[in-house]
Amino acid sequence: MATQKLATWSTNLDYASLPKEVIDAAIRSFYNWAGCTVGGSNHPATTKARTALARFTGPSTSRLLGSNGVDLDAMNAALLNGIASHVHDYDDTHLDTIIHPTGPVASALLAMTESLDRSVSGKEFILALIVGIEAECKLGLAVWPKHYDVGWHITSSTGSIGAAIAVAKLLKLSSTQTAHAIGLAATQVTGLREMFGSDAKSFHPGRAAQNGLLAAILASEDYTSSVEALEAKRGWANVVSSEQHLDEQMTTLPPSGRWEILRNSFKPFPCGIVVHPVIDGSIFLHGQLQSNGIQLEDIREVEVTVHPLVLELTGKKTPTNGLEAKFSVYHGAAVGLLYGKATPAQYEDTVVTDERVVELRNRVKATVDEKLRADEAVVTIRVPIGGEGDDYSITEIHVDHAVSSRERPMSDSQLMDKFKDQCGSILGLERTDCASQWCWELESQVDVRQIKTLF
Repeated sequence: MATQKLATWSTNLDYASLPKEVIDAAIRSFYNWAGCTVGGSNHPATTKARTALARFTGPSTSRLLGSNGVDLDAMNAALLNGIASHVHDYDDTHLDTIIHPTGPVASALLAMTESLDRSVSGKEFILALIVGIEAECKLGLAVWPKHYDVGWHITSSTGSIGAAIAVAKLLKLSSTQTAHAIGLAATQVTGLREMFGSDAKSFHPGRAAQNGLLAAILASEDYTSSVEALEAKRGWANVVSSEQHLDEQMTTLPPSGRWEILRNSFKPFPCGIVVHPVIDGSIFLHGQLQSNGIQLEDIREVEVTVHPLVLELTGKKTPTNGLEAKFSVYHGAAVGLLYGKATPAQYEDTVVTDERVVELRNRVKATVDEKLRADEAVVTIRVPIGGEGDDYSITEIHVDHAVSSRERPMSDSQLMDKFKDQCGSILGLERTDCASQWCWELESQVDVRQIKTLF
């Protein structure tokens, strides 16, 4: 049975079974998550949630990263760090399922770690993190793509289970208790794609972290659920998808099967990953325009040719705020051409409504080409020659593989630049450097609870 098999696997996996490349991938995933969480800590979606919940809090044990010293109870810390980690849409992506895996798992795991009255080593933390991410992604593969197509936000619908398994591992629960934790998380399935472009999207991984944490804590006191929660006729997989492959995925659990964390990627731009090829190309053309002395005002039309999924997921033509703009390929093209970059600053509300951005965005035309891959795009600029006639100077770039694709992964150096860009103005440069080094050295940390001295 899938539920018990997953529980037994997670209970039995030990650190000695982890290849070095898997440990390194986990550290990179945690590093990226920490930077994104600090970067999103002051976002209105995070601060609104924090204000709303201020009256409902328990013992202050767990740090709200980026808050400069604010501790919350573990449940609220898991929720708010989960929100902050995802609110800029800058977090990691498992390319086979488009799950953002680290947010729900790390948010729950760190909150629980800090609440314990014992030390937790970096190796113990990494093992629990990997167990949660692997479980989450295997479950995503089991129901992909029907689950996503019908409208579930797969990050949170699988994330609560991944978070529960990670915390269960940290708490050293038995396989039976872990199976009950899986069921308790599965019955709290959450996240609708309809919420994309609103505060509720970042609520999803936060709530998944909180749900998973709650599930494991309940199971630690022998609170029960169905031990066939995943595979039963009315269980998770059959309820959330019209097609599922649970048994197949349970045969691919590592170390004998494939490590999904090795297929995790990191975003260079804070928006839907399918927009990245267009932004990549637009940034390149920004430099070409400058080199040739062409002004943006001279551009008659910008055409982006993309995979069909791009318009399905990011087809908002007239976004009105930063959250909506993350789902606008038109905005991505415009800011890439105008600024030569796309950081969280280019997705602020004031930029989205800026007259120059709106004007250029209105000149962007999107065309679907089913022969293109999702990480591929063509960006074409047409500039009239000699006034308003039909003769055009055409500048074009074909992006074969975007930055963050498997063929062009972000380097450690690029991840560090991203981390420091997000954290520098919040933590200060000195603390940011110390926090960065601490995260890279996660494996050798004696007590992960010391993280709060840096964040």
